[in-house]
Amino acid sequence: MYVEKVKNVATPRLSKKELLNDYYIAYLSRQLSLMGRREVHNGRAHFGIFGDGKEVAQVALAKTFRKGDWRSGYYRDQTFMLALGLLEPEEFFAMIYGDTDVSFNPSTGGRNFNNHYCTRNIDADGKIDNTLQRYNSASDISSTAGQMPRLLGLAQASKLARDDARLRKANAGNVSGNEVAFGSIGDASTSEGMFFETINAAAVMQVPLAVTVYDDGYGISVPIELQTAKSSISKALKGFEKTKEDQGILIYHCHGWDYATMVESFAEGIDRCRKEHVPVLFHIDELTQPTGHSTSGSHERYKSAERLEWEAEMDGIVQFRKWLIVYNKATLNEIEEVEKEAKNRARSARDKAWKNYTSSFKNERDQLAKLVAAFDQQLETGGAKMEELQQIDEKIFPTRRAFLSFAKRLVYELHRDKKAPEIKAALKDWVEAFEERSSRFYNMQLHRELKDAATKVKAVEPVYSNESSEVNGSDVINYNFHELFKRHPRLITFGEDTGKLGDVNQGMKGMQEKFGEQRVFDTGIRETTIIGQGIGLALRGFRPIAEIQYLDYLIYAQSTLSDDLATMQYRTMGKQAAPVIVRTRGHQLQGIWHAGSPMQLLLGSLRGMYLCVPRDMTRAAGFYNTLLEANDPALVIEPLKGYNVKEKLPENLGGFRVPLGVPEVLVEGSDITIVTYGWNVHHVEKAAQLLAEYDISAEVIDVQTLMPFDLPQLIKKSVMKTNKVLFVDEDVPGGATAYMLQKALDEQKIFNYLDTAPRTLPAMEHRPAYGIDGEYFSKPNVERIFETVYGMMHDTDVKAFPSIF
Repeated sequence: MYVEKVKNVATPRLSKKELLNDYYIAYLSRQLSLMGRREVHNGRAHFGIFGDGKEVAQVALAKTFRKGDWRSGYYRDQTFMLALGLLEPEEFFAMIYGDTDVSFNPSTGGRNFNNHYCTRNIDADGKIDNTLQRYNSASDISSTAGQMPRLLGLAQASKLARDDARLRKANAGNVSGNEVAFGSIGDASTSEGMFFETINAAAVMQVPLAVTVYDDGYGISVPIELQTAKSSISKALKGFEKTKEDQGILIYHCHGWDYATMVESFAEGIDRCRKEHVPVLFHIDELTQPTGHSTSGSHERYKSAERLEWEAEMDGIVQFRKWLIVYNKATLNEIEEVEKEAKNRARSARDKAWKNYTSSFKNERDQLAKLVAAFDQQLETGGAKMEELQQIDEKIFPTRRAFLSFAKRLVYELHRDKKAPEIKAALKDWVEAFEERSSRFYNMQLHRELKDAATKVKAVEPVYSNESSEVNGSDVINYNFHELFKRHPRLITFGEDTGKLGDVNQGMKGMQEKFGEQRVFDTGIRETTIIGQGIGLALRGFRPIAEIQYLDYLIYAQSTLSDDLATMQYRTMGKQAAPVIVRTRGHQLQGIWHAGSPMQLLLGSLRGMYLCVPRDMTRAAGFYNTLLEANDPALVIEPLKGYNVKEKLPENLGGFRVPLGVPEVLVEGSDITIVTYGWNVHHVEKAAQLLAEYDISAEVIDVQTLMPFDLPQLIKKSVMKTNKVLFVDEDVPGGATAYMLQKALDEQKIFNYLDTAPRTLPAMEHRPAYGIDGEYFSKPNVERIFETVYGMMHDTDVKAFPSIF
């Protein structure tokens, strides 16, 4: 069967040394998978997912990868990374053990499970530069097809640089125009909408994007005939294929056991992709998966005996080995020597990585043992606690949790018995130091922490003079964008109707004509790849403003925002930054899908991004000015009703900056504090005027950003004066108002200063109804705010504030 297939296989012109090196990498990768699986099943790790069966395809593909190129892959790319020298076998095992030492586990630092890789794109000074000088990998995520949207932006960066010399010059360290963005995905994940949205966008845009689909016939246990149209992604995508008459994508179809054909196909396809900027898809089928989907199950449960027999015979490494012998590329002795070397390398890496991991807190464990010995001696326990510690030591998989939990319980016991105060104090010190150090491994770097952090950008007030004109809010933001685009040559913006029209509210009016179609451009109606474009472009050094037309439409991009953009800083421990500014508009307008305010959804899923909620367009412009001085991703929600409201035009356009996390006290008062944001500020200010007529002095605070939230604790200072607080917004009950209340209660301890229960006034539970009346009865209004505050005053002084209704 094999010989019949190889007769027609082209023979690549590669030296014996290169062929044997490819075989070595493939065989080494297989040994790592097999050993990694055993480590999990032996109890020395929790979980593992591996790239076995895909080794030969990946060594063939890696030959085409060049410095400056980017990878956006999935959790089976270990062979590809080994071939490029971006992964050492020791790191492979460090990932499985969850080692937190970044010198051993640089890609994840124990924050993600194995086969998730990244390379640094930003230096200690906050500069994204010089990526042309190295192989690059975007940080992996586990969500299926989640790697696809950013792939589009990584590829588009090359197209922008090739098409616009100004952009190429501005971003010279990162793009030349000749780089290819490499994507990889399992066949089952091509069923996801993100895959099709990306392929469609790439075909339209004609960017140098190359996707390899690894097809082993199953999506976990579900066979391909239940996954993919025509049981073949290359057949299903025929309508996307490039022809003489129409643009599209190139499609190559190869078998995963056919090393020679894959080498030539990858070389031809990537060369055309690089030179012509035409997207290419490689469908690699007839692959195997010897160890199953992951360590959580066994593929023998769902594969037939015939399928398992076929996989044993047609495994890529088995066939590669035979091919080397049949075509006299290497002798059996040479191949066996390579296999022996690979096995020894894998064993050595495993043992070294395990020693590194188990030694990572040995000194702290030894310190604890001395304290436990003293505990047993002073409390005359007969060595019982040391015996417990030894039992922890004897566990197959030692964890920080086990030692910390044990030590804390000793402190609890001493606290209850009031014995051995010196040992208790020493144990408390050990616990605090060990917990603080361990916590840093897992709970730091959600945002940028050095000088490029957005929270470190200083405030600059808008400057006005007697000659300052009043203009519509849309003009304030438009004029400010014009100034920003002059100041920041890497700045680009895109979205639905952003380019030619200048966005639906004219904030980008005239921008495309002035700055060109490469910097201000339209996209299709495809929100998740709009965000993906932003991520990929930002990784490569551009400063993208990705526009989502309305806040309600952000939900279409939610997984890309939440899984990829919001977690990037955290999951890479600051090694990668994608300072995307997501621009949208929302809150009060008309109807269910144009007047939403799903802040609870955003607050719960976008930790790692900043959330700016300006009350007017001057504040919105100030946030853009601030964010462009830093490297944190953020979402700015412009208030829909603000575009046609008159504002004074600042004279220092592009230069004034609204600080993040700093509220503004708009109205000073002494009876109650009202906290809000966005367009509700205007309702609250009107309500405060009405309350003043009834001798109620309300202090109005605009928090301005929800993430970060009130860093100087102005709410606490206000409540210490007023002893009452009301939180108002137009999210659902239990949403952003509950979030603000929790922040004030838990972090600012305002409970100690209240003389009545704190209150929240959100919108109704349903989406906002259509029309002026629909909005009035769906969301907070002046009268509801007035009545809520009056009721709180009534609770504390019935005589002075008798019930109105």
